[in-house]
Amino acid sequence: MMECSDEDSRPQKIHDEDPLSVDSPETAHQISKDSWFQVGFVLTTGINSAYVLGYSGTIMVPLGWIFGVVGLIAATAISLYANTLIANLHEFGGRRHIRYRDLAGYIYGRKAYSLTWGLQYVNLFMINTGFIILAGSALKAVYVLFRDDQALKLPYCIVIAGFVCALFAICIPHLSALRIWLGFSTFFSLVYIIIAFVLSLQDGIKAPARDYGIPGTTSSKIFTTIGAAANLVFAFNTGMLPEIQATVRKPVVDNMLKALYFQFTVGVLPMYLVTFVGYWAYGSSTSSYLLNNVTGPVWVKAMANISAFLQTVIALHIFASPMYEYLDTKYGIKGSALSYRNLSFRIAVRGGYLAINTLVSALLPFLGDFMSLTGAISTFPLTFILANHMYLVAKKNKLSSLQKLWHWLNVCFFGCMSVAAAVAALRLISVDSKAYHVFADI
Repeated sequence: MMECSDEDSRPQKIHDEDPLSVDSPETAHQISKDSWFQVGFVLTTGINSAYVLGYSGTIMVPLGWIFGVVGLIAATAISLYANTLIANLHEFGGRRHIRYRDLAGYIYGRKAYSLTWGLQYVNLFMINTGFIILAGSALKAVYVLFRDDQALKLPYCIVIAGFVCALFAICIPHLSALRIWLGFSTFFSLVYIIIAFVLSLQDGIKAPARDYGIPGTTSSKIFTTIGAAANLVFAFNTGMLPEIQATVRKPVVDNMLKALYFQFTVGVLPMYLVTFVGYWAYGSSTSSYLLNNVTGPVWVKAMANISAFLQTVIALHIFASPMYEYLDTKYGIKGSALSYRNLSFRIAVRGGYLAINTLVSALLPFLGDFMSLTGAISTFPLTFILANHMYLVAKKNKLSSLQKLWHWLNVCFFGCMSVAAAVAALRLISVDSKAYHVFADI
């Protein structure tokens, strides 16, 4: 098989091309094969992943009712707006930009290409780390339901989760190949969301008055509030929209916008329900994994946790796919997914990548802190700062002065938020690192 040369993989400016023709860069993965409906389910899989079980504790508890509700609604609207900006640039300049770094490189140049790739890699690595922590926590929760001997500790569960994620990654060659697995993902999501919702509702009806005050000292409240703001943007954004858009059928922009509207209407409703009901039921004592709070039949809670584990395995594959695409394209991994060369490559490379993820997950299993840090150092810059500035640069001759001012205000505001959130997240990790040793059994 032919390998892609370095020249093929570099972002190139092509302003002199015919604007009516749209070229697609070379990739080892399938593009333009999926309906907008399938892509919409890819996006909603991210929103309603098992991370949703943590938002009552990591967003609502630090923000309270007023700022929590307003913040979630505002984050939904702002995230939809920012994602539509990126979606509209997918065919900018007569070329399909199927990777976020390609779009940034085309608009700004080589340095921006490398910086964007670095930010995106950090974003996806941190998200995948969180997914493995989630999967391990779900396994540990199932074990504790039936045995309370503390023999199976969280680090062991994380290792098991990482191994299962690696097996799935080896079996599914690319993002479009998920297909029926997206149906399973949706089913598993509905199982743990409905169970968490119903059990929380029952607990809330029977429970005495709850405390909804924001816990902590004045200084700690400031940091946790900023960290919760980072979690808000983390909840709605993938940081890999061009890579997902690459899979959608033509007309690419119109179909992607349909998928986004699906994500931010129908897709957000389950997340809203479980987040608000979870906080209503348990108040400021809500944990960062809602299924640890609920009471009910053991078999029902076990089913919810098993569903969370299985859905996490599928969701992780989505967020790891840009790294897989890069490596498969670089080394010419095409053709039959079951050929010896391709299969052995996936076993070695994808298995090795997820082994590193698993090690970091077991070392520092502080899920809420990772969500805050990911939102601060990568989701803010990728989704809001870059989105607004790239649109400003790309459309500068077509924008009014008021529109330009609006985009600059977004760039400056989210730039400040990114710095503040990063400081807050690092402080949280520092505090938790003192409270827990490495490979902690949380």
